[in-house]
Amino acid sequence: MSRRVRRKISRKGKDKLVLPGYQEIEDEILSSEVNGVVDWTSLPDDTVIQLFSCLNYRDRASLSSTCRTWRALGASPCLWNSLDLRAHKFDVSITASLASRCSNLQKLRFRGADSADAIIHLQARNLREISGDYCRKITDATLSVIVARHEVLESLQLGPDFCERISSDAIKAIALCCPNLKKLRLSGIRDVFADAINALARHCPNLTDIGFLDCLNVDEVALGNVVSVRFLSVAGTSNMKWGVVSHLWHKLPKLTGLDVSRTDIGSTAVSRLLASSQSLKVFCALNCPALEEDNSFTTSRNKGKLLLALFTDIFKGLSSLFADTTKKGRNVFFNWRNSRNKDKNIDEIMTWLEWILSHTLLRTAESNPQGLDNFWLKQGAALLLSLMQSSQEDVQERAATGLATFVVIDDENASIDCGRAEAVMRDGGIRLLLDLAKSWREGLQSEAAKAIANLSVNANVAKAVAEEGGINILAGLARSTNRLVAEEAAGGLWNLSVGEEHKSAIAEAGGVKALVDLIFKWSSGGDGVLERAAGALANLAADDKCSMEVAVAGGVHALVMLARNCKIEGVQEQAARALANLAAHGDSNSNNAAVGQEAGALEALVQLTRSPHEGVR
Repeated sequence: MSRRVRRKISRKGKDKLVLPGYQEIEDEILSSEVNGVVDWTSLPDDTVIQLFSCLNYRDRASLSSTCRTWRALGASPCLWNSLDLRAHKFDVSITASLASRCSNLQKLRFRGADSADAIIHLQARNLREISGDYCRKITDATLSVIVARHEVLESLQLGPDFCERISSDAIKAIALCCPNLKKLRLSGIRDVFADAINALARHCPNLTDIGFLDCLNVDEVALGNVVSVRFLSVAGTSNMKWGVVSHLWHKLPKLTGLDVSRTDIGSTAVSRLLASSQSLKVFCALNCPALEEDNSFTTSRNKGKLLLALFTDIFKGLSSLFADTTKKGRNVFFNWRNSRNKDKNIDEIMTWLEWILSHTLLRTAESNPQGLDNFWLKQGAALLLSLMQSSQEDVQERAATGLATFVVIDDENASIDCGRAEAVMRDGGIRLLLDLAKSWREGLQSEAAKAIANLSVNANVAKAVAEEGGINILAGLARSTNRLVAEEAAGGLWNLSVGEEHKSAIAEAGGVKALVDLIFKWSSGGDGVLERAAGALANLAADDKCSMEVAVAGGVHALVMLARNCKIEGVQEQAARALANLAAHGDSNSNNAAVGQEAGALEALVQLTRSPHEGVR
């Protein structure tokens, strides 16, 4: 038997634990084995902490409540270095319960203005990184208080949705309060004036990564004063004076990567910047119409510089960043993270490029411009799959969201591009997505499940998902206590349940019970999850055997409850369709009688026949 020291946390008073010797541990474990009982309290503390680190917050809380020892271990500072609150209600009352554990918190992710208002109550003075999305309602006042309370902040990211109520005044507050700032990425600010940018240049000497994305106006001259910047992105920003840019930015002494994707930059400005800058290594200009229309523009590397654009072979270009250029570009991009002899400079460039590419590809997929079919089939799908293997969680999520988005042609009719969907399948995307869906991180679970759901509209992809074990994974996610995860998983089961060959597998995986439970769990405040769950049950109810499973699981009562109480047309339509399919098996089972005997069922259905919505009627 291998011997291992059992590390203990010192505590005050009667609960103080003494570090036992090797023989004590061995005797304890042997005693448990002899009695045929596993004593979980005999696990070494570092093993328990490692177990905690692999669980979501709810499961950590559940384990912490089992005994005093695990409660203390669950509060270990190493478990509270990072906090992702995007999937949780986060207000002042919640922060009060978390504050005692957040003294060493260094990284925080949140969602929405309400969460932003509560951040200051965490008392997390050592925060180094803050990242927020759904920030449209966050104001200058809120952001100013946040940065004033977290003076050691090194990274601040808000987006990718637009920060419509944040102005240059808040950027000045950031500059004054956070002298250690290294990374600042903000999306959708209307005006970034010169005084705000100059404040960053004066007060933040370590600022190396700046992103002003999808802004309306950014002062080009002032940006030329931020001499510390190494990576700069103005992707999607309007009203840039590219003549001014080409004359000033090439003088930035440390500028290594520049991203001007989705702008109207022309070939003259690009050529001048590439030729003049001594430090610039990577120039990213994806989806720039003026460049794509300029047939005279050369895309070859210029003095060791790399230009990435939609009309170039991006994989081949990426391979040129490495010493060994004989490898295929795609393999280099996939495998550079695993290299034991990484060049620090290349590592920083690639980390930045991953973030930039994931952001631009998602924005491009959302706008779905014409003429990109060839790009998506030959490069875009493979790029998104590569980005799903990033070590950066936000890049992984954005790549999965990109896969979910770029295949959709028509949201209303749930139409997808079969060629794009099958390109994802051919490049091993189904296995990658399912592996992400099995992550303990709920953000990755929901985005991966969304991509699987959308891709599964294609029958060939749905078959591959089933063969790879995807039905069991989605059925498990449908039981999640996180509404967003459960909603996307239910959507995946809905699309898979269209195929007759998948219905029995869904039932065998416990999917029917999980879907019925979702209706009871989110009977109020969960319109998306209710429509998806009811839609999946409607498809399953069309099968005689599965319809019996629906009835046994309490599906009749759940669906009648939706038909009677829910006012959302999409939910009403799916609930009525499910009840109709259940009642259609009159010759083979008793479900039609079960529907008729459910209190209020007939009245609800009669009422729905008067709906103004044709699908409901």
